[in-house]
Amino acid sequence: MKFDPPLLPGKFVRRYKRFFADIELDSGELVVAHCPNTGSMKTCLEPGSPAWVSPSDNPKRKLKFTWEIAQVGTAKIYVNPVAANAVVVEGIERGVVTELSGYSELKREVKYGQNSRIDVVLSSGKKRCYVEVKNVTLDVGGQRTTFPDSVSVRATKHVEELIRVKQSGDRAVLLFCVSRSNAISVGPADDIDPVYGEALRRAAKQGVELLAYRVSITPKRVLLQKSIPVIL
Repeated sequence: MKFDPPLLPGKFVRRYKRFFADIELDSGELVVAHCPNTGSMKTCLEPGSPAWVSPSDNPKRKLKFTWEIAQVGTAKIYVNPVAANAVVVEGIERGVVTELSGYSELKREVKYGQNSRIDVVLSSGKKRCYVEVKNVTLDVGGQRTTFPDSVSVRATKHVEELIRVKQSGDRAVLLFCVSRSNAISVGPADDIDPVYGEALRRAAKQGVELLAYRVSITPKRVLLQKSIPVIL
């Protein structure tokens, strides 16, 4: 996924009220950017570290910038979980996710289950595959990542929905979009949300497929790049 218009570089100053981030642009201007990440963003917030924002000319927007990329140490982090879904869809369409090849139709944001929406539904004839995408940014050391970075009842609900999809006879996939450029593995954050970890392991035992793909991140584009292991 290419950034158009190009991202503007700067430095991260602070995040506050969850949806706001102060970014000092390289021009010296201090701007308030929309922070689209609703999690804790633990291990992503280092004052003075490089950051990149996307500009918008939409007059209806209250904030003219969106925080897209953070950097901690040498690792770039894609902090926009909503746009991460588009990165995954592009990766599926490019054939990067080999486990999800062979389908003739792709739909996004499809209603299903108990008042839920699934990120992607792939189909070919009567075959259907439901794909839930989770954006992973939490570093736990040794280039390992975990999910979620805060307690998430919603994420657990999505796992339960995938179990029901599998029980109904359709294919169910949870795909971790690992948006930390140096990550080598992903797993459940049992220390943060043990309920989610228990649900994830139960889903795996019942046939829900767990996939993880790391992204490559530059100020010009974000691409789904490489499969990495899910460690339960």
